[in-house]
Amino acid sequence: MNNRNIGAKPLRTTGNLLPGKSILIFAAALAVSQLVSAQQASEQPSEQAAAAETREEQRSSDQATERDGPRKDYYRAELVILERRIAPDNINEQMASRIPEPPDPEISEILRVVDENGTSETTLDLVSRGELHLNSAANRLENSGRFRILLATGWYQSFPPDFEGEPLRVAIGDWLAEAGHRDVEGHITIDRQRYLHVDVHLNHWQPMPAEEKPADVGADDLDIAQPSDDGNAEGGEDGAESSTGDKEEVPVENVTETVDQPGQAPTSDVNRPRAELVTWIRETRRMRSEEVHFLDSPTIGVLVFFKKIEE
Repeated sequence: MNNRNIGAKPLRTTGNLLPGKSILIFAAALAVSQLVSAQQASEQPSEQAAAAETREEQRSSDQATERDGPRKDYYRAELVILERRIAPDNINEQMASRIPEPPDPEISEILRVVDENGTSETTLDLVSRGELHLNSAANRLENSGRFRILLATGWYQSFPPDFEGEPLRVAIGDWLAEAGHRDVEGHITIDRQRYLHVDVHLNHWQPMPAEEKPADVGADDLDIAQPSDDGNAEGGEDGAESSTGDKEEVPVENVTETVDQPGQAPTSDVNRPRAELVTWIRETRRMRSEEVHFLDSPTIGVLVFFKKIEE
């Protein structure tokens, strides 16, 4: 019996694996294959769901476009309201005797209203100042030291032809405690015919000088003439002293101007506001998009810009 092959190891040759090692490699490959298949199977539903969601969003967008059509005449409206730093004594325009109409309580749309506590309110979806085309102009004016920026804002809106906008209420600037409102208040309206039209209706107030503050008038303070026993009022045409004997008469033209001036209410000590009107803006401007317009008075001004949004 030939015992020379007892305990001999198999011959190793290039390209041939040992039987035990071949089994291990095969088992490892099978395990990896199953793991990859499981991972692909788990990822496939997620990818399919994402693709389905994308198709659904696209379909919804297409349906909305077909139903509503693309937005036309879409703009970013921009407004900058500023105040000139100027002493009231240096203003040539004297408007203290003019009494504007009180704010319309029916105005429900608000551009910016700041109450006594500094709480700001608006009904618009306003954009940040940094998004504005007018931001650089506002910064230059502010940095000059001669202007104070009270409001710099904008919003996106469609302004189709024959659009009639709602007045946007404004109440900004310093709080006038005795008057109970801000020193710049009014409203701004945007319409469109062939061109855009911006109507600015703003008042600029200052605290009333102490010597001109109206006193609270009560019934006991009124000097009312009582009828005499014979039914004739005291001081009639029989040579009695005139009620204007030692008083300076008010020129008729001043009264007419106060009453008949557009945008003014009749003047009296009872209805006189508890603030003094410095200046106002009453102007409607026709403008195109991509143009910067400036509407102003000696103390306040409004920069206006419309950016056409192409979709």
